[in-house]
Amino acid sequence: MRTPRSRLFLCLALILSAGALSFAADEKKSDDGWVSLFNGKDLKGWKASEGVEWKIEDGLIVTPPKRSHLFTDAEYKNFEFKADVMTTKGSNSGIYFHTKYEDTFPNNGMECQVNQTHGDPVKSGSLYNIVKRFETPAKDDEWYTQHIIVKGKSITIKINDKVLYEFVEPEGVTGGRRLGKGSFALQAHDPKSVVKYKNIMVKPLAD
Repeated sequence: MRTPRSRLFLCLALILSAGALSFAADEKKSDDGWVSLFNGKDLKGWKASEGVEWKIEDGLIVTPPKRSHLFTDAEYKNFEFKADVMTTKGSNSGIYFHTKYEDTFPNNGMECQVNQTHGDPVKSGSLYNIVKRFETPAKDDEWYTQHIIVKGKSITIKINDKVLYEFVEPEGVTGGRRLGKGSFALQAHDPKSVVKYKNIMVKPLAD
């Protein structure tokens, strides 16, 4: 016969077990360690800057017609990040990492450029103001995968599984544009830029 105390412990164990299962379901972690950052339905786990409303259209994140950044609540240090991206003609966007929420253009972290045909000559895969690429293997109106790997001081950038380059941050870098730890953020650059995102995921790596 169970005592009142044993019944209490059993109830607590069941509640904790249910909570763990709920957390695991929300995290959506795959067998190979990838975690989905976007559920295709709403912006749970994200926060938009500058009072701008970001919307989901047909299961996609689409940049709004106003300048804004959409930040993840979760922060990461070492990771692999992937997102499927589609730009429209003349559009500009970016994927920030190791950043922090700000209600303006982020001053912290790195920006991996998203741009095939916008007037800015710095194209997709560039690390803005750090590594400049003036051509891109991606095309407007076609889905492509942008892949960022950060391990220690090393950053590897891929597009469609092709390595564009590896950058190693030198010692002694100061200011906000440096590696550390932080959120991801998607950029809505300007009213004329329309960029779509899906399959946004991260694979945390050991420190």
